[in-house]
Amino acid sequence: MTIAEVAKKYGLTPDTLRYYERVGLLPKVVRTASGIRDYSDEDCRWVDYIKCMRLAGVSVETLVEYVTLFHQGKGTITARKKLLLEQREQIVAKIEGLNSVLKRLDWKLDGYEERMLKCEENLK
Repeated sequence: MTIAEVAKKYGLTPDTLRYYERVGLLPKVVRTASGIRDYSDEDCRWVDYIKCMRLAGVSVETLVEYVTLFHQGKGTITARKKLLLEQREQIVAKIEGLNSVLKRLDWKLDGYEERMLKCEENLK
């Protein structure tokens, strides 16, 4: 797949994909004889994984560390797992925080119109 096709498929920009490759999140993508990037299925799986992790708030630096460890092989499994567990804890904390905000918004929205009418009547 070309960079444009991958960008469209995953909702990223070509610049983002080039950046991910430049910082080491993606392996060097094979190029055609004319120099056009040709993303393999494996490359696309990495793009999908990176996008998922970024949407969850995992930093590029953390992902670079994970990918670097991954490429070092089986001897880094413990370190990679530790890294993922740390990220999981942070994501759980974010979810709990967002759930708290959601409950507060739901409370505020419940009966909003009636409360606002009373407030507006008191302003007259």
